Amino acid sequence: VQLQASGGGLVQAGGCLRLSCAASGRTFSSYTFSSYGMGWFRQAPGKEREFVAGISWSGGSTYYADSVKGRFTISRDNAKNTIYLQMNSLKPEDTAVYYCAARPAAGVARLQDQYDYWGQGTLVTVSS
Repeated sequence: VQLQASGGGLVQAGGCLRLSCAASGRTFSSYTFSSYGMGWFRQAPGKEREFVAGISWSGGSTYYADSVKGRFTISRDNAKNTIYLQMNSLKPEDTAVYYCAARPAAGVARLQDQYDYWGQGTLVTVSS
């Protein structure tokens, strides 16, 4: 299983970015991507990794950390084996490496140990 996150970069406070995470590999061919719950996590410098957003297999259920609620939107395109994180009204405190993760279960989850597969991360830097 491979999760490839992309879309990070440098943006000014108040700006927006859209992260993508593409899934590939033999596991997804036999146990299709649409069977996996997916999530985004982030790790800021000197801090522990934290949950950002999660989405169910169908996209019908989502869950957000309080710190991003109303500003970030998680979505998925099962035909493309890809999830997205639309980030609006970015703040300097959103600066972090963002990771996508997959779990072989249909529902939404916010705990790291509920996820089996992790991407390599993409850096988001928000300047003030």
